[in-house]
Amino acid sequence: MNRINHLLATKGKNILSIYFCAGHPVLDATASTIRTLEKKGVDLIEIGIPFSDPMADGPVIQDAATTALRNGMSLNLLFNQLKDIRKDVNIPLILMGYLNPVLVMGFERFCQRCVEVGIDGVIIPDLPFDDYLKSFKPVADKYDLKVIMLITPETSEERIHLIDDHTDGFIYMVSSAATTGAQSSFDDAKQRYFERIDKMNLKNPRLIGFGISNKQTLDSAMRNASGAIIGSRFVSLYGQTGDAGKAMDLLLDALSK
Repeated sequence: MNRINHLLATKGKNILSIYFCAGHPVLDATASTIRTLEKKGVDLIEIGIPFSDPMADGPVIQDAATTALRNGMSLNLLFNQLKDIRKDVNIPLILMGYLNPVLVMGFERFCQRCVEVGIDGVIIPDLPFDDYLKSFKPVADKYDLKVIMLITPETSEERIHLIDDHTDGFIYMVSSAATTGAQSSFDDAKQRYFERIDKMNLKNPRLIGFGISNKQTLDSAMRNASGAIIGSRFVSLYGQTGDAGKAMDLLLDALSK
């Protein structure tokens, strides 16, 4: 069983996923960051592939991607950094990045390399769903690589059901249609959105991301879905401290208040 499915089947609730950008704040910390996050109790990790035009990301992750690219990070180098990660890391790992670098490598070769290093799923925010169905899904299924799709408050119920019917793993439930970035609270409109999706009785579990940075937003995500995805807040703390362990400790402290 794919590690993502196993996690969601066995734990089910209160799942904590952390995003970081490979190559930030330093080039060679990818593997050590993953190991540190697992030791700190993170359930799932999203490893960002830096890209020069990260259109769904806010300033914090954009700056991290710029730093990573300046440091020399590339998709090929990332795979090389991950080649021994499964010797001692057991939690699910997801690559998150934009379509262009994946197409440059070739999607099937990308999937092959994911399997070689033990990647369980991918998130490609700018992959059109129709293209996924026609060209990408058959290849990903061949390698048991989960392609995680995003929904927003603007996504129609028809499209959500379509995504639910044709994906396997979890649905990334974006808290708002804005770019990534920490928020102090989720307003009534977001709460209504969470409740509306919950009532749809989708077969796939959901994780809520974008804006989670404190106890209020974390509790809301955990209450309305299977778990929470935190990116910008961790990336910011990691950039400030230069130490993944310290950054995670500071984040966990912020999430408790």
